[in-house]
Amino acid sequence: MTEMTTTRFSTGTFAPAPRRAPQARMIAAQGRTETILFLRHGEQQLLSVIIPLVALVLTATMPMFSEQTSLAQLLPMVLAIATSSSGFTGQAIAVAFDRRYGALKRTGASGVPASTIIFGKVIAVAAMSALQILLLGSVALFLGWRASPGGVVLGLVILLLGITTFTALGMLMGGTLSSEMVLALANLIWFVLVGALGWVVFSHGLDAAGWYTAIPTVALAAGLTDAFAGVVPWLEIAVMAAWAVVASVLAVRWFRFEA
Repeated sequence: MTEMTTTRFSTGTFAPAPRRAPQARMIAAQGRTETILFLRHGEQQLLSVIIPLVALVLTATMPMFSEQTSLAQLLPMVLAIATSSSGFTGQAIAVAFDRRYGALKRTGASGVPASTIIFGKVIAVAAMSALQILLLGSVALFLGWRASPGGVVLGLVILLLGITTFTALGMLMGGTLSSEMVLALANLIWFVLVGALGWVVFSHGLDAAGWYTAIPTVALAAGLTDAFAGVVPWLEIAVMAAWAVVASVLAVRWFRFEA
């Protein structure tokens, strides 16, 4: 009788062992996809780039605005408007309609957790913000705005915190409410946030915002104003961090992949 030889095969040769990709790889892939979709959306470009750019030029050149407020406060105000547009309003509406049409249901079925989708959205908004900073910063420099290199770096850190805050708020709303309700509420809340910011800038000044600093748009604009001046805005950082943490925790907990 012939002896049988035992052949050893590596694990998985005949029995594949599929597993979830590393978290970092999933976040990178999700962020790349979200960024491409975001940059292709015309309405998002209008809200996130065109309107803030027009607002900066008009408020900086019209006598009724430029005499009362300097570019040192106008640029942070416009950056806060742009960030809230792309991070909050744009993401809330996009997520709500993705849920309605089943796009997020398919994403969830692939095993991608809600936290990865949120991080992917943050990456997409950060990419949009890079475009906003390039355009708005160039126009502001042309109009006479100046800041030290250290102030610019600190301002970018504060802006990244603002991006996280508004994206988390957008994901919370878009991932929990119906698309019709989100479409109405997101635009209404955006007008309230921008209106409150405009009221503070042109009536009090960002350096005397008081309790209005609890409003995320005001906190971001005031924080950017101090940061560009080389001052660490601890209060504004605390306010935005609180909004970001609460919104992120609630979004991860209540997020639904389908309407």
